[in-house]
Amino acid sequence: MPETPLPDVADLSYEQARDELVQVVARLEAGGETLEGSLALWERGEALAARCQEWLDGARERLDAATRAGRENAGDEA
Repeated sequence: MPETPLPDVADLSYEQARDELVQVVARLEAGGETLEGSLALWERGEALAARCQEWLDGARERLDAATRAGRENAGDEA
């Protein structure tokens, strides 16, 4: 039975990437994978972690922009 292809990491939401990353870590910690399988899991995990970081960085930028806009608007009202 062929494995279902994994979705492209770039298409995953933060929650999807985080949940899959948790599964990857659990599989690596459990052991029992071949060396090639472990390397593939590690690479997928690295890509998932990078995707999560992209989401978090984007959220931080949006929060910073909203904070700056709030300060500027507060200054206009003074």
